[in-house]
Amino acid sequence: MRASDDDRLARDLGRAGRSRRVAALLLIAPLFFFLAFSFVVPIADMLRRSVTDTEMEEIWPDAAGAIRGWDRRTEPDEAMFRVLGRDMRASAEARTIATAARRLNYALPGGRSLVMNTGRALRGLEGEPLSWRETMLAEDPAWGERRTWIALSHSAGPLTDFYLLTAFDMERDADDRIVPRPPDQSLYLAVLQRTLLMSAAVTLLCLALGFPLAHLVANAPPRQANLLMILILLPLWTSLVVRSAAWIVLLQDQGIVNGFLQWSGLTSEPVRLIFNRPGVLIAMTHVQLPFMILPIVATMKAIPKSYMHAAASLGAHPAVAFWRVYLPLTMPGVAAGSLLVFIMSLGYYVTPALVGGASDQMLAYFIAFNTTSSANWGLAAALGVLLLGATAVLYFVYSRIAGSGRPLLGYGQ
Repeated sequence: MRASDDDRLARDLGRAGRSRRVAALLLIAPLFFFLAFSFVVPIADMLRRSVTDTEMEEIWPDAAGAIRGWDRRTEPDEAMFRVLGRDMRASAEARTIATAARRLNYALPGGRSLVMNTGRALRGLEGEPLSWRETMLAEDPAWGERRTWIALSHSAGPLTDFYLLTAFDMERDADDRIVPRPPDQSLYLAVLQRTLLMSAAVTLLCLALGFPLAHLVANAPPRQANLLMILILLPLWTSLVVRSAAWIVLLQDQGIVNGFLQWSGLTSEPVRLIFNRPGVLIAMTHVQLPFMILPIVATMKAIPKSYMHAAASLGAHPAVAFWRVYLPLTMPGVAAGSLLVFIMSLGYYVTPALVGGASDQMLAYFIAFNTTSSANWGLAAALGVLLLGATAVLYFVYSRIAGSGRPLLGYGQ
């Protein structure tokens, strides 16, 4: 009987444990599905779009299949010209040729004009020409160039490395080798470098301004600390567009800032502070400052005040006690705030677009441009992968440093 009771008790405990686990899963299920559909699925779709290429295959299915079977070493034969010519004429008649022309133009300068002009000429033909090759070469000699067919092979799908190579300023030459793009066509690595430098500058400015203010909030009386915290959080309650527009008003040549500088005698004429790099850094620092202050304040409030008193009682100068005792203890908050500000700054689009100039746009601007203006979803996804990769590398480095237990910035434990 005792064994039977023990088995029954074990079953009841197991059933109760399963019920609790099921209840816990049901509680987190809404959050799981929200994250899946708002975060995981979009990122997976972005990764898919960066390596898939089906635009030309949908318009020229037979030609895409024939080009995929080409070894890229021999010259295209009459059969390939015939299949391509037929598909091109059919798409011109169906008025879908513009999609294929736009896709070829990504990989071949002048590709859109080449396809549109040739398609228009082929549509006017009556019956089958004796030689599709001669007919297309007569329309444009570019059809006899190897680089044209290499570009077609990169556009034939369904998978491609064209967009990722473009994001890294690389391309395939006429011999199908991966080589750097010409300097006048290289853009995105320089933009990524600019994005990293501007994000680092904003992070340093936020740290320089936020650390003293966080120290003031953490050590102020409760009433003053609450008032200061409200003032810190106030910008978060204002639209990002409104804050950026407000900085345009403040920093323009006839704005309040330039008016004060001239009134005080610091400058004799307006200083250009808008539609350039300083304006972007000022506006972004204003937006990101609360995200630096809040983690530092939380860390500072957790530091017992007795530590500084103990250091003073042992004869340490207040500056030495702050440097050797207090500052190292704030490093977790500083690291968290810096990482948060830096990663958020990497994806900024609205503020640089409104306040900055042409040379101040960050990578997010080009992602938005390729999505909304040029409809180049593949390149936009590849640039998103580039930005995601940079963010992941930075987070990996931070997690390795934080997880290794090594001191941050050279401070002891």
